[in-house]
Amino acid sequence: MSPIVRPYVLGSAEGEALWFLGNLVTVKATGAQTRSRLTVAEFLNPAGFAPPLHRHLEEDEMFYVLSGTARFLCDGQQLTARQGDFVLLPVGLPHTFVVGSEEPLRCLQITTPSGFEDFAEEVGVPAGERRLPDPGPFDPAALGHAAARHHIEILGPPPNTHPGI
Repeated sequence: MSPIVRPYVLGSAEGEALWFLGNLVTVKATGAQTRSRLTVAEFLNPAGFAPPLHRHLEEDEMFYVLSGTARFLCDGQQLTARQGDFVLLPVGLPHTFVVGSEEPLRCLQITTPSGFEDFAEEVGVPAGERRLPDPGPFDPAALGHAAARHHIEILGPPPNTHPGI
């Protein structure tokens, strides 16, 4: 039987904070709180950041942009998102994104079903009280192995970044 989930509120800086691929990730809701239905995490991506080309084999991934801009590349489309925009990247489609060069991207990332928090925890390191950018080195081979364990395929390097969006 599932544990009883109680209502809660988290302040803007509350939640489990991790450094994940040089990004500050603050987990707001996990599978444990949503009966495995979804994960919600706040991301602070540095200007110019781009993750490797990848695809999720079990999760739809969504982004709600709180501030900044990003160019999402998915299924042959380029989708530019700004403050207040919502982006859906359906399960199974290769995708990546490039954060604008002028400012960091702050967004909510939602994945359904849940599980992304386990990948972020395996690859990331606790942020503790440190909230300054920490690019932190990562091993691409180790990232690929961890991603595979969490049903994510790394398909290629990050895209070339371009000034501005």
